[in-house]
Amino acid sequence: MDIIHLPHPGHALRQRWNLLADGLQRLLGESFLCLVARLGIASIFFLSGRTKVEGILTITPSTYELFQSEYALPLIPPHIAAHLAAYAEHLFPLLLLLGLGTRLSALALLGMTSVIEVFVYPDAWPTHLSWAGLLLLLIARGGGNWSLDRLLRIR
Repeated sequence: MDIIHLPHPGHALRQRWNLLADGLQRLLGESFLCLVARLGIASIFFLSGRTKVEGILTITPSTYELFQSEYALPLIPPHIAAHLAAYAEHLFPLLLLLGLGTRLSALALLGMTSVIEVFVYPDAWPTHLSWAGLLLLLIARGGGNWSLDRLLRIR
């Protein structure tokens, strides 16, 4: 006896969904996603860095105070930590914006995120996890086709 196979009612819907997903994947390619990740995480750190300085890179008295009290780290004197944080929050985001040294910059900011999570704001792990997600993408994939790394053939 022949068995008649009727199409599953969800087959057409699944097929349409898969076509839409394929189109979105082509439209939102890896280079675009890396660019958005670079710009997103760079803006977070750069804007944070701007709160620590006045003018171009003059550390504010309130920044020194924060690093002596709320941001106190073990092993690093507060005045050195204030300078390192302020400079890192300017340099690495600018490099990410350009897509130059993307993996190194993302790795440095991931290290900074880890220090903030462990020593400063351990309860802010959801925020830090979202930062880490963007940074890990950039560490793994690099800056994408729309970056100076790509133009200079730096992997």
